[in-house]
Amino acid sequence: MTLTLLYDGGCPFCSNFAARSELSSGVHGLLIVDGRADHIQRQQLREQGFPLAKGAVLIEGKKIWHGSEAIAELCRRMEPSDQLLGLLQGVFRDDARSKILYPALLLARRVALNIRGLNVDPDE
Repeated sequence: MTLTLLYDGGCPFCSNFAARSELSSGVHGLLIVDGRADHIQRQQLREQGFPLAKGAVLIEGKKIWHGSEAIAELCRRMEPSDQLLGLLQGVFRDDARSKILYPALLLARRVALNIRGLNVDPDE
């Protein structure tokens, strides 16, 4: 079954993480989708209660992880060949730690998007 990561392509941190995940995570068949560009999938997920403005989304079949849970699940599945991903995996694969630290990622995303003149919520 395909594992899909929907991320905010306007955020340089998110884009870097997504690109590294696709190339160096060791997760076979990982599909990376820029949520700012894929309006239809972004809207469908928003209607289900998973807005991109509140975090990345990881999808496998009918199972959906959002925000800190999405990053933790992806990190648990990684076998990174990249040192930065290895560090991130060590930090974020634990649900409790990911939940505590994820707001800092959202804050960094907010700052980066503001600098780029982009709205935090791509639907606004």
